[in-house]
Amino acid sequence: MTNISVQKANSDAANAANKVTLGKDIRAKWDKFSEIEVGALKSEDDLVTQLVSKYSLDKPQAQTEAKALVNGRSF
Repeated sequence: MTNISVQKANSDAANAANKVTLGKDIRAKWDKFSEIEVGALKSEDDLVTQLVSKYSLDKPQAQTEAKALVNGRSF
């Protein structure tokens, strides 16, 4: 493996670990989400839409809460 290949593999592994951690954090805060639903989330906007739907939050509140939990992490 080249150095670039190793770096990409390490980056991919780190992204996968971050996604798992983010999913666990989402389910810990909002227990109405199933693992499948969390796995289907592709963005913070998806999370906001689901929060509005499942928890009857107004959109600004859902955006604030989602942004605080996601905190720049990628899906």
